[in-house]
Amino acid sequence: MPQIPIIMPQLGESIAEANIVNFLVQPGDTVKADQDLIEVETDKATMTVASPCKGKIEKFTAQLNESYAVGATLGQIEATNEEAARLGLDVSPEKSADTQHISKSDAAGRDRSRVQPTIRGLPVPANAAGASYLSPRLKARMDELGLHAADLAGIAGSGAAGRVTVEDFEKFIANLEKQKISQASSMRVAVADAMRRSWTRPLATVGLPVPLEAVLKHRKASNPKPGPALYALRALAIALAENSAVAGRLVGNKIVHPSSIDVGFAVEAEDGVLVPVIRAADKKPLKELVVRYDELVELARQRKLPLDATGGSVATVTNFGTFGLVWATPIPLPEQTIVLGLGAGRRMPHWDEAKGQFIPVMEANLTLSFDHRVLDGGAAGRLLQRIAQLMSAPETL
Repeated sequence: MPQIPIIMPQLGESIAEANIVNFLVQPGDTVKADQDLIEVETDKATMTVASPCKGKIEKFTAQLNESYAVGATLGQIEATNEEAARLGLDVSPEKSADTQHISKSDAAGRDRSRVQPTIRGLPVPANAAGASYLSPRLKARMDELGLHAADLAGIAGSGAAGRVTVEDFEKFIANLEKQKISQASSMRVAVADAMRRSWTRPLATVGLPVPLEAVLKHRKASNPKPGPALYALRALAIALAENSAVAGRLVGNKIVHPSSIDVGFAVEAEDGVLVPVIRAADKKPLKELVVRYDELVELARQRKLPLDATGGSVATVTNFGTFGLVWATPIPLPEQTIVLGLGAGRRMPHWDEAKGQFIPVMEANLTLSFDHRVLDGGAAGRLLQRIAQLMSAPETL
């Protein structure tokens, strides 16, 4: 009788393999189509592999507590000719019982007739668990070279449970030395380290389109003229002063509120980003901040920021719209909970009830990326709505 393979299915968009944790049936058992046969565990959840047809379990080729890639054969089901035909297998009644088993060419044809997940196209090997565990010897070697666990992401470890061994590490280093290598600047290394530490937290982003007509009109009439990011910075400072908990840091089971609303803003410098800080930004009106803001922008570009204008900020504003970007998901600095982003302004159609027609309105996207341990989507959305409300009345800033 035909032998139908039990295949490890695609259990999720980003899942390349799963570990066998339990067999729900035994060889010789009769099963129904879509009956759960095997319990498997991924890095995200515990799931089951179902039977492709009804029949009798011939054997399991998979082993308990072993990991198998998507598309791997886990066992065989002895099925009837009718079931084989239902699955698209050509089993003619003229064939003898000895020749009714599925040949390799039949199986290949069946595989081609079904959608199969692509394994070889994965950006990293399916068994690349990364350096989830580092032995003392490996840690010492990495410290010697100034490397972090994040630098080993994507290495297919040969140790137990896919762990990266010292031998794997040395092969990785030897291969790197064959590639073109350039020295990273100290600023690039510092930015990389900050982002690595930031990413240890669960981060999320919400966004909101905001009309800029009022801001542009106010800026045109102002002297000196505030930069677009300064309007966002001032609005953020006022909103945080109204509820400082959203700018607080979670330490253990306590929310530590900021003692001062000191807000930074990102300035692109050579091979990196610097973040000058405006102290007590909620206490000074917009017109008093313009000169200091412009001064700090210039000092940052020269990499000559004074000590009193660096560090200790509770949030950052970044104007990614200067690069023509309309949407981005900035990452908060490690010591901060939130970062506010401002996209490029664009003319967009808005419905005018009075005129009964669409009119062009300049608008930009505001994004708020946040530490999800401190804020939920609702609180982040309300904060963003409040910032947008304040920016729509720039004369109050």
